[in-house]
Amino acid sequence: MSAADLQDQLAIFMLMQRWSLARDTGDWESLRATAHPGAAMTTTWFDGAFDDFVESCRASWSRGSRSQHVLGGSVAEIEGQRAIAQTRMSINVRSRLDGVEVDAVCLGRFCDRVEKRDGAWRIVKRSVIYEKDRIDPVDPQVRLSFDPELLGRFPEGYRHLAYLQTRNGARVNPGLPTASGEALERLLRDAKTWLAAGKR
Repeated sequence: MSAADLQDQLAIFMLMQRWSLARDTGDWESLRATAHPGAAMTTTWFDGAFDDFVESCRASWSRGSRSQHVLGGSVAEIEGQRAIAQTRMSINVRSRLDGVEVDAVCLGRFCDRVEKRDGAWRIVKRSVIYEKDRIDPVDPQVRLSFDPELLGRFPEGYRHLAYLQTRNGARVNPGLPTASGEALERLLRDAKTWLAAGKR
């Protein structure tokens, strides 16, 4: 790996770290700066423009919503001024479910299309791959009960997180990428096509 390649890998890795810290600490201008103009974002509860995502996060924050995004390893496949970065992560949410304080944890990875423009790597599209999740009462003596019909609407990978979010008023997409399946294959195939176009 050349020194230039290493610098690009490091810059993309730091971009992922900045996104997470800004998102979790309410630093909205720093969060906005991790994406290029016109960028897009897709999660369980949001699908649209990155700027709108930031404003939605700001609004949730003002209502007391908090979550943490803990990152693991990150690897970028770079072609010219484009790259696909995949980053291991866990989403940790403390909330209330039917009046009970709970912790929801979802493990997976971010799949980011990033571009280098004017010397700066930033996100142009972020997708999330949801691999497994769980939900637990903060008080271990409390027993949770679930509506099996609602729980069954969502795929293994993020069904408990989706259940919590739906109960709290969010509209959750039931067709997002998980550890395997058509949605994952389509996401990775489309990302590869986009990356290859950067060679031209």
